[in-house]
Amino acid sequence: MCESRPVNVAVIGLGLIGGSLLRALAAHGHHVTGYDLASSTRAEATAMARAAGAHHFADPSIRPVEIKGAWHVTDSVAEAVTDAEVVVLAVPLPAAPAVLADLSGFPGLITDVTSVKGPVRDLMGGLRYVGGHPMAGKESSSFLASDPHLFDECAWVLCLEPGGTGLADWVTLARLYTSIGARVVPATADEHDRAVARISHVPHLLAAALSNLIEDNPLAGTLAAGSFRDGTRVAATRPELIAAMCGGNADAVREAMELVLSDLSIFTESLDSVDELTGLLRRPGELRRGWPAAPGVPVEIGLDRESLLALGRAGGWVTRVGDTAIGMRPETDLKAS
Repeated sequence: MCESRPVNVAVIGLGLIGGSLLRALAAHGHHVTGYDLASSTRAEATAMARAAGAHHFADPSIRPVEIKGAWHVTDSVAEAVTDAEVVVLAVPLPAAPAVLADLSGFPGLITDVTSVKGPVRDLMGGLRYVGGHPMAGKESSSFLASDPHLFDECAWVLCLEPGGTGLADWVTLARLYTSIGARVVPATADEHDRAVARISHVPHLLAAALSNLIEDNPLAGTLAAGSFRDGTRVAATRPELIAAMCGGNADAVREAMELVLSDLSIFTESLDSVDELTGLLRRPGELRRGWPAAPGVPVEIGLDRESLLALGRAGGWVTRVGDTAIGMRPETDLKAS
């Protein structure tokens, strides 16, 4: 696939992520077909496709994006993937086996957007598969909450398994996702799962625990402001989605949770000493103020596993793919080298 050629993509599952991807791919000229198990969601996606086809721009009152290609919604997985070169599974982990049963014998490339990668990889058998996970989202999870700009400059992990992932397939998806404005981060499935346990899965559980603090305490609820809002935002996510992603990554979540509980225990023991507690809080403050790391200068990366994985492990990402990849390394990594 050349960098500019439209790709035939089927998106299975049209919630927030799948619906946003459907709309983003269409807005950037790719040929997209969608399917969702819920007939109401299919109806919503069909109605919006008709509306998009009737206007020059999607979301004209917010941020105009020319519609270079519309999308089509089908009534079955089999119909959706008929002409697809790439199939994107945008369903929760527990729903993946049923969809994969419908894809038995599919010769094209399969990827997904699931927030845990190891278990999905293990389901694929001999299928052509590249694990994917866009680090984007919000509390709402319906098609009507979808946004074609959701992936603008978002980090999109594409798994590159030594001895497993076809490099040409990885490059195909890297071209596709950079074409819609995402930053592609190379990583293995295990590296991804350990990382997201720390920065996504455990924070969801912490947000849930913090939310419990206002139960039966209306005064606390009235006084809650920015700290409580920011710390609990993701607790409003559908509990089924939180449980699926944390349970599907249980080992890594337990490991990260033990680190958090250890820190909380140390903070608790230091409450009677302001000086001691102040010292303990300095490093976390420095880490948060230093995040996200400032990008350095663009670098050219060879399209080989070792170079790409080294870029991801350094916190870097790919912004464009041609004969080589153009990437960015964090400013901190450049200084270290």
